[in-house]
Amino acid sequence: MSINFLNIDPILINIGPLPIRWYSIAYIAGILIGISYIKYLSKKANFKLPKDFFDNFLIFIIIGIIIGGRLGYVFIYDPSSFISQPIKILKTWTGGMSFHGGLLGFIVSTIIFSKKYRVNHWKIFDLSACAAPIGIFFGRIANFINGELVGRVTDVSWGVFFPGAGYMARHPSQIYEALTEGIIVFIIMNICFLKYKLFKKERMLSGLFGITYSIGRFVVEFFREPDQSIGYILNHFTMGQIISLLLIALSIVIIKFDPLKKI
Repeated sequence: MSINFLNIDPILINIGPLPIRWYSIAYIAGILIGISYIKYLSKKANFKLPKDFFDNFLIFIIIGIIIGGRLGYVFIYDPSSFISQPIKILKTWTGGMSFHGGLLGFIVSTIIFSKKYRVNHWKIFDLSACAAPIGIFFGRIANFINGELVGRVTDVSWGVFFPGAGYMARHPSQIYEALTEGIIVFIIMNICFLKYKLFKKERMLSGLFGITYSIGRFVVEFFREPDQSIGYILNHFTMGQIISLLLIALSIVIIKFDPLKKI
């Protein structure tokens, strides 16, 4: 017996003509809570940062994540649609954000910001790696509420009927991702930070996050419907899985070497 999808309105509330969407709330909540947690970890690790660092950092990373996430989605998953209607690129409130694009946007904005404050960017990356699963968790829950990034057709008892996804139950892959990429990765990262104090080994936490996130993403992609514009690669793998393998390789390189040494 599958579960009927609770048809939750993606708009939380309308303030005049401005709709406030769950999707936007999830992004904002994830970033704000993440920043607060980074502050906490920086004190635990005794990292001394300028007093106004995090207030200004917040603005930088929001811009970086939104621009990177949107452009990543456009160029990786749906380039033809946006070439024909480029105005759609600006409509971030309709959904369509790439985690890997957002990650790249975060990296670029953090490097620029760290240079401005003369702070070691790897320290910020390592701290952020422990807080990132918080934002991922909220983002995946928002995906579920929006009924987007649905899972593959299934007959399991917890299958969900998503509006606009046909009349067959599907895996709630968004929840799987919230659990694996969000909660499980958060637990692993913070055990390594708080118990094993891996923050003392520069780049270790950044590399570990890339590996653990990518493993979780790779596994869950077997339950998630491939992007319609791309389908399967080599008849078996999704674009998300291919990028995850590349990120694992890059993360191993990061642990062994510093690819940003000259920046």
